[in-house]
Amino acid sequence: MSSVKIYPSVLNGRISVPPSKSAAHRAVICSALANGPEIFPAGTHLSDDITATSLAMKSIQNRRANEKIQIDCFESGSTLRFLIPVAAALGINTEFIGHGRLPERPIGVYLDCLPEHGISCRTAGGLPLEINGQLIPGEFVLPGNVSSQFITGLLLALPLLNGESKLTLSSPLESAGYVDMTIQIMRDFGVTVDTIENGWQISGNQNYLPRDYKVERDWSQAAFFLAAGALGGKLALEGLNPNSCQGDRAAQTLFQAFGAKTEWNGSVLSVAPHQLNGIEIDASQIPDLVPVLAVTAALCKGQTRIYNAQRLRIKESDRLAAMANGLTKLGGKVRQTDDGLVIEGVARLHGGEVDGCNDHRIVMALAIAALNTDGYVTISDAQSIQKSYPTFFEDYNMLGGNANVVNMG
Repeated sequence: MSSVKIYPSVLNGRISVPPSKSAAHRAVICSALANGPEIFPAGTHLSDDITATSLAMKSIQNRRANEKIQIDCFESGSTLRFLIPVAAALGINTEFIGHGRLPERPIGVYLDCLPEHGISCRTAGGLPLEINGQLIPGEFVLPGNVSSQFITGLLLALPLLNGESKLTLSSPLESAGYVDMTIQIMRDFGVTVDTIENGWQISGNQNYLPRDYKVERDWSQAAFFLAAGALGGKLALEGLNPNSCQGDRAAQTLFQAFGAKTEWNGSVLSVAPHQLNGIEIDASQIPDLVPVLAVTAALCKGQTRIYNAQRLRIKESDRLAAMANGLTKLGGKVRQTDDGLVIEGVARLHGGEVDGCNDHRIVMALAIAALNTDGYVTISDAQSIQKSYPTFFEDYNMLGGNANVVNMG
C-alpha cells in the first residue's frame, strides 16, 4: 500500500493523456479474436485493467482443445463482464476470479440470461464463477439501466455464434456512449450489428479481421487535467478526438458549463480558468466523470447537483460516499442523496488526510482537489492509479504539481 502527500500548486503546460482504457479493452479483445497483432507492443507500460484483459485473451488464444482455463480479472469489471459471454461463445470451460471489490460486483444479468442459452454457471453469487457449455444464439433481453458492460460483452460475443441473435433492452439505455464505442470498434475489425428498436440484431458466423489499430486518447483521464485547468492552470491536452465515441468527451461541454474557457486547435484542447458557477449534472451517461466533476463543483460559486449516479455506489468503491467524505474532510460542503451529490461551493479547501478507498478515480480526483488547498493533503491507496493511469503522478508533477508518493510496505 502507498499514500501520496500533495502540496497546493498550479498545473501548467502540455500533456498527452494515455490511450483510452475503455477503447483499449475492446480493441485488445477484437484483435485477439482476429488472431491479429497485439494492440500494444511488448514493453508498453499498461494499466492493471488492460493487463488483465491482455493476459486473459492470451489464455483464450493459447488454450488446448477441451482445456479448462482460469481468467484472473484483477479488479477489472470490464475484463470480467466482457469476457464471460466471449468465453461462452467459444465454448470454453472457464473459471473467472478477481480481487478487491470485484468479487462482490453484480453479474446477475448473466446468471439470468446465459443459462437460458446453453451455459451452466456455478457461483455463490459473485466470484469465483465457473461457466461451462456452448452459447446458443437467440434472443437476449437485458435491462438498459444496468452497467453497459453486460451489453458490450454480448455484442462482442454474439457474432461468433452459428446463428442470428437479437439483443433487446427492457428499459432505456444508460451509458450509451460506451455501447456506441463497442459497435464502432467491432466495425473497425470487420464485425457489424444492426440497430433495431430497443436493441440490436446480430448476424452469426462473422469473423473478426486482423488489422493494425491505434487506440485513441482517453477522455476520462483528460477530465482530471481539464479540471486542473478550470481551477487555476492553463493546460493543453494533445491528441484528443473531438468526435470520439467516448461518452466522456462530454467533459469539455461540462467544464464549459461550469465556466471554464476551452478552445480547440487541431487535436489540441486548451483549458484555462474563469469564474466557475454551479450547474445541474445528469450523470447517467457519464458516471466515470462524477468524482472529478464533484471536485470542480466544490470550488465553484453556488450549488451543483449531480443526479442519476446511483450506479457509482457499486464501483471500485462507493464513489458517492467516497467523494462526499473526502471533500468534506477537506472543508467542502457536500451532501449525499440516493442517486448523487449536492455540493455547495467554497472559495478554497483545507489540507488534511483523506481516504483514497483503493479506487483510482477517487485518488486522482482528490489529487486535483489538493491543488486548491491551504495546506498539504495526504491521500491513501495511491497505488490504485495502476488500475487505469500508472503515470498519473509523474504527469501531474511534470506539469508543476508537488506530489510525493510514499510506499507504506
